Amino acid sequence: MKVYITRRIPESGIKLLREAGHEVAVSDKDGVLTKQELVGALKEHNPDAVIPLLTDTIDAEVFDSAPQAKVFASYSVGFNHINLDDAKSRGVIITNTPGVLTDTVAEYAVSMICAMTKRIVEGDQFTKKGEYKGWAPMLLLGADLKGKTLGVLGAGRIGSRVSEIMSKGFDMNIVYYDIKENEFLNTQVNAEFRSTPEDVLKEADVVTVHVPLLDSTRHLLNADRLAMMKPSAYLVNTSRGPVIDEQALVDVLKSNKIKGAALDVYEDEPNLAPGLAELDNVILTPHIASATQETREKMSEMAAKNVIAVLSGGEPINKVE
Repeated sequence: MKVYITRRIPESGIKLLREAGHEVAVSDKDGVLTKQELVGALKEHNPDAVIPLLTDTIDAEVFDSAPQAKVFASYSVGFNHINLDDAKSRGVIITNTPGVLTDTVAEYAVSMICAMTKRIVEGDQFTKKGEYKGWAPMLLLGADLKGKTLGVLGAGRIGSRVSEIMSKGFDMNIVYYDIKENEFLNTQVNAEFRSTPEDVLKEADVVTVHVPLLDSTRHLLNADRLAMMKPSAYLVNTSRGPVIDEQALVDVLKSNKIKGAALDVYEDEPNLAPGLAELDNVILTPHIASATQETREKMSEMAAKNVIAVLSGGEPINKVE
């Protein structure tokens, strides 16, 4: 059967598809397909399965341009880019790639926390610019983490792993918010549940965000909630950009109402809110929290295995309900 992939992904998954006897076509565009380009490509290839990326908007128009497609196996954990109702009404199976990137993203979030509180990026730039003239007692003072409070918004796989690392590795106290309590965090990490995001924001010295993008989490961190954070607090986001009102974040960073932020995702990717890139108290990276060779290969293989399972008449490994 025919499989269409909307952008080049690691070869390990493509190899699995071909070894299973499927014909694989991959977009040769160096970048994201526009909606028109995606629809045109699907009409041209008429695939039995599609592997889209989180940068593709998958809705009724896209599904209807690939009427033979039994499965859209997204090369991502998140699936907010896919209209699940449109898929369900057409009998199209949607899958994702959870689990394989948990440790990778968690490690990245921890790295962002350390880079931000220890001012590592600023120190790198300072030194490379030739501004380092010798050791000084007040130069680029950062913040300690031991004994401080980490606030976790979203206690799923990644949020739980970040909590575990920061508790056991850095001796931080953990408070977290989710729609329900997490028994692992309560018993194994000695974390404390908070019933509202506000409670976490008011208490935490560092806030790390790990919620999915849903209607209920869009602008979860708005101007009012950002204003609840301590002036000495830091914010990290490796989940989805629209979870934070980015312009409101620019405003609180400009006015030093919080100490700093580290972002790997943005509200209108790849565009940044006006003024964000000019700030010294923010670290910005290009959505690379899961970007390790090992993890991206595992994601490729998982997407491929989901496709192979469906096309062979079986149940996918990671069906999105």
